[in-house]
Amino acid sequence: MKPVYFLSDAHLGSWAITHQRMQERRLVRFLDSIKEKAAAIYLLGDMFDFWFEYKYVVPKGYTRFLGKVSELTDMGVEVHYFTGNHDIWAYDYLEQECGVTIHRQPLTTELYGKIFLLAHGDGLGDPDKKFKLIRWVFHNRVCQRLFAAVHPRWGVWFGQTWAKHSRLKRPDGEEPPYMGDDREHLILHTKKYIQYHSNVDYFIYGHRHIDVDKQLTHKARVIILGDWISHFSYVVWDGEHLLVQQYIEGESQP
Repeated sequence: MKPVYFLSDAHLGSWAITHQRMQERRLVRFLDSIKEKAAAIYLLGDMFDFWFEYKYVVPKGYTRFLGKVSELTDMGVEVHYFTGNHDIWAYDYLEQECGVTIHRQPLTTELYGKIFLLAHGDGLGDPDKKFKLIRWVFHNRVCQRLFAAVHPRWGVWFGQTWAKHSRLKRPDGEEPPYMGDDREHLILHTKKYIQYHSNVDYFIYGHRHIDVDKQLTHKARVIILGDWISHFSYVVWDGEHLLVQQYIEGESQP
C-alpha cells in the first residue's frame, strides 16, 4: 500500500521570498524523493504566489517544479492541485500540460478506508468583509475576463506586486500565530461542519502557514499544513497512520 502525501503554500516565485530559487529546488528534491513510493500527492493551494493563465501565456519560471510534477503524473502518481487565494486563476494549463487534477472547491474523499475533507482553507469561517469582497472579485468570471485583457507584462507585474505587498504588510512577513480554538477560523468552521457531517475522520487545510494538529472529537482530527517557505512541512497517510512531518534534507523520509 503506497502512501498519500499532502502539502501546501510554497508561494513559488514570491518577490517577498529572498531564497525563492533554493526553495523551489528543495521542493523538487522532496517530490523526487517520494516519486517511487507515493500513490497520490495533494497540493492544497498557493503553490504559486501568483498564477494567472492567459489564453496563450502563463507566468514564466517554475520549470523545475512543473517538470517534476509532469514526471510524477507520467509515472502514474496522482497529483491533485487545489486552487488557493493566490492561484485561483489556474484553468486548464496544469491539467493539459502537467496531468494534474484541479480542484476548485473543498473535496471530501475516501482514502484507504478513512474519510478526508481537503481544502485550501481561504474563505472558510473567515468573517472579514473586506477579504470576502476581494475574494468575490477574484472569483468573478467577468472580472477574470477583464483582467485577461490586460497585457501579461502589466498583468503579471500587478499580480506579483499585490502578492508581495500582501505578505510584507504582516510583521516580519509572517502569518499571525495560532489564535486559539475559540478564534481560529478554520477550527471554528470545522467544529460547525462536524455537527452535520460526523462521518469525516480527517480535515486537512492549507492557507494559514501555521502547524496545527488537533483532535476535535474522538473521530475528527484537523491539521493545518504549515508551508514550504519556512516550515517545509507535509502530512503522509499510509492507511494506518496520519503523520505530520518536516522535510529535512539528508534524512530518510517515510
